[in-house]
Amino acid sequence: MLDDQAQEGRCDLRRYVVMGVSGCGKSEIGRRLARRLGLAYIEGDEHHSPESISRMAAGMPLTDDDRHEWLLTLQSLVRRAAQRNQGLVLTCSALKRRYRDMLRAGDPALEFIHLHGDPALIAARMKQRTGHFMPAELLESQLRDLEPLAADQRAIRIDIDAEPDAIVDQIVQKIAAV
Repeated sequence: MLDDQAQEGRCDLRRYVVMGVSGCGKSEIGRRLARRLGLAYIEGDEHHSPESISRMAAGMPLTDDDRHEWLLTLQSLVRRAAQRNQGLVLTCSALKRRYRDMLRAGDPALEFIHLHGDPALIAARMKQRTGHFMPAELLESQLRDLEPLAADQRAIRIDIDAEPDAIVDQIVQKIAAV
């Protein structure tokens, strides 16, 4: 299906990481963006080890070592999409520069879409959601770990203080301008 869309010019063949702290809406926005662009979607959280999920559910932040294998798995998925010339939307917190660099090792043209917003808004959203392993208590550690995007990283920043469809509209407008 993706190949047919690409031939008709209706499919973006770039690869994107929708990134940001937990609770910023990565999964919802990532799914909607992938659907809008006609791309494959990968939920990064589904690739965490059971041990890492248990740690986070218990309120313990992950260390760089805890994240290493997870990031290598995501890097491999990005690489596979790049090798096949397939577009992709991946969700991943990608909080630190070195995490983003690991992902970019799978595809140097990888683009980041950083969802950001008021920490109080993010905390409120985290407290309202159900069925997610990440407790709101870990938001502070994620905000502390978040390193700003550098000029050499292909990225756009999007404020999350809008409805999901409006956020996706903003993203589509910005990536079309690149």
